[in-house]
Amino acid sequence: MIADIPPYGMALIAAFLFAFGGQLQNLGLQNVDSRTGTMLSIGSSTAIYWLAAPFLLHPQYFLHPAVLIFVAIGFVRPAVSANLSVAAIRHLGPTLTATLNATGPFFGSAFGILILGELLTWQIALGTFGIIFAVLILSLRSKKIPTTWPMWALGLPVAAAIIRACANGFAKIGMNYIPDAYFIGVVTFTVSFLLTTGLHIAKGGGRPKIALGQRGPMWFIVSGAFFGFAALSVNFALLHGSIVTVVPIIAASPVFSMLLSIILFKREQLNLKIVLAVLIVVASVILIALGK
Repeated sequence: MIADIPPYGMALIAAFLFAFGGQLQNLGLQNVDSRTGTMLSIGSSTAIYWLAAPFLLHPQYFLHPAVLIFVAIGFVRPAVSANLSVAAIRHLGPTLTATLNATGPFFGSAFGILILGELLTWQIALGTFGIIFAVLILSLRSKKIPTTWPMWALGLPVAAAIIRACANGFAKIGMNYIPDAYFIGVVTFTVSFLLTTGLHIAKGGGRPKIALGQRGPMWFIVSGAFFGFAALSVNFALLHGSIVTVVPIIAASPVFSMLLSIILFKREQLNLKIVLAVLIVVASVILIALGK
């Protein structure tokens, strides 16, 4: 049934799951530090992938040289990108973080054009300009609208977007040799979980002590399930589609994040600047998608 969903549909599903997971992480950050929360989230995703191993895993793929591409991706995504995103959510909130994460189409398109030889159309060029303009709007401080986040925090989700865009590009390359959306997920999440857990133990001075009965850790564990399925959706979309169409649609997550903040979670305080930036990003995403 999943195979019947077109790449843009899988990318749209991923956008919603990423937005929902970000909102859950925002709840968890109330009493869990970002490093611990990220480890729990990645661990939850990894556990889900391995639970599906008896049904989906093809062990022979571990012997293919292309698996090294997936291992390398695992060192930065989601290990590094997730830590940057969680830290961004703490400082900026989920909607502003999701909006800045939407700079991914610019970097994804650049990778597709320069590395994979994909075509640059006027829609893609105009869309990437719109995304850059939205970032500039968010970077400008207004004396009438007080902000509580530091300027340097704006770089956190942008850096995460760069990592994800490059990781998606190399994932596309790797799946040319190992055409398995599940396999890349189980490898990257396992590597990331081992890395984040090792760093957590090293910095904490011993085995991490986590009260799983508290709401904070549980929110991160649940968010990991959403992110795990979101990553699977992204991989399916990349397997059957192109970067210049998949990455921009994933960047539609600010729309879902904003709607979830207003309707369900009722925690995000939106101002005109954020709404304007989200609208510009959405319009830019549409242009980039149409450019294909």
